[in-house]
Amino acid sequence: MPHTAPTIALSPDWPCQVKEPGTRDWERTATRWLRDLLPARYAGYSPLTRHHVILARHAQLQLQHEMRAVRVALQTSRAELPTLGVAEAVIENTIRMYAMELDQLGRLARGVRLVTDALAGDYPGHRRP
Repeated sequence: MPHTAPTIALSPDWPCQVKEPGTRDWERTATRWLRDLLPARYAGYSPLTRHHVILARHAQLQLQHEMRAVRVALQTSRAELPTLGVAEAVIENTIRMYAMELDQLGRLARGVRLVTDALAGDYPGHRRP
């Protein structure tokens, strides 16, 4: 019987840096990717380094906060940047940058949700203890 790839890995939102769930070293690649999403200062916190699901949850929260900050920056750019003496062309480029960043953060957040589910054992072929 041919082996079929887990559905979770087929999603376009699955991060390319993370191996397919259930394969050798996939959890190591998942935790490395999740750690890379957090500020470097979090690397020394043992709950995040020892418990993959806590790391994944914190990465989700971190991305949610980043998305809020980018939304605020995007929504206030036209009103606040001119008062700081920023040229109109720079404001337009900044708005485009924020919009692209919001899209990227959304993709990352979807990837984190998929990886979180997989780390919690929610992927095809995995037997829960």
